[in-house]
Amino acid sequence: MTDTRTAPSEPRCIAFIGGGNMASAIIGGLVGRGHPADRIEVVEPWDAARDALRQRFRIEAQAQAGAQLARAQLVVWAVKPQTFKDAADAAAPHVAQALHLSVAAGIPTASIARWLGSERIVRAMPNTPALVGKGITGLFAAPQVDAAGRALVERVVATTGQFVWVDKEAQLDAVTALSGSGPAYVFLFLQAMQQAGQDMGLSAAQAYQLAVATFQGAAELAARSDEGPEVLRQRVTSKGGTTHAAITHMQEQRIPEHFVAAMRAAERRARELAEEFGTTP
Repeated sequence: MTDTRTAPSEPRCIAFIGGGNMASAIIGGLVGRGHPADRIEVVEPWDAARDALRQRFRIEAQAQAGAQLARAQLVVWAVKPQTFKDAADAAAPHVAQALHLSVAAGIPTASIARWLGSERIVRAMPNTPALVGKGITGLFAAPQVDAAGRALVERVVATTGQFVWVDKEAQLDAVTALSGSGPAYVFLFLQAMQQAGQDMGLSAAQAYQLAVATFQGAAELAARSDEGPEVLRQRVTSKGGTTHAAITHMQEQRIPEHFVAAMRAAERRARELAEEFGTTP
């Protein structure tokens, strides 16, 4: 059936509160897809970050929030959790009519709504592969966000990779633990694989190239396959073979259980961030 809904128009202006890595990733994706740089406002207190935005995107970022934010249809909150409230207090008088997209970890929509005086809020949990257009972002929309607002957020987030909507805000803690923190788990395994390769006689460069290519290839194979990870693992684990020896050792050491427990620790920390930084009146 043909979708007869009218596609939302391109945003007149997108404002970013915070101009660090994640904001730069989204800005780079927007500019790369033709969004005019003069329709992007950025508030960034650090001189070096403002200079980087100027050199890379020809965007004149401002050190403080001001009336320039009033033209924004969408405001992206790319600030640290501990600085969100102060940033919101400064910007709130200028962004009452905007849709708000927060990429700040742990800060609940209830707190954001209280600080901004608006309930048109989408929370996002991206990850660092967004910097190369290969990220994945978990999204949750408050009930006051309509279909056009969700579609606008999707178009902005899609410039950095894939996205997944969740139905309950609490599920973003799981997204944080799984994919938000996930790149660090991959880097930890890459580090271990590189060390193992060196211990077995390979150079650091050889071991690292082999490890990175293995992760890339296995992830692509999983993405293209209709089979689950257990079946895919079994297909390369011949009983009595080298892979079987490695997997058996990991299972004996309870590495899968420890890995799950580690991600639950990350989930708990995400909830703690909300308690620490999201409950201030």
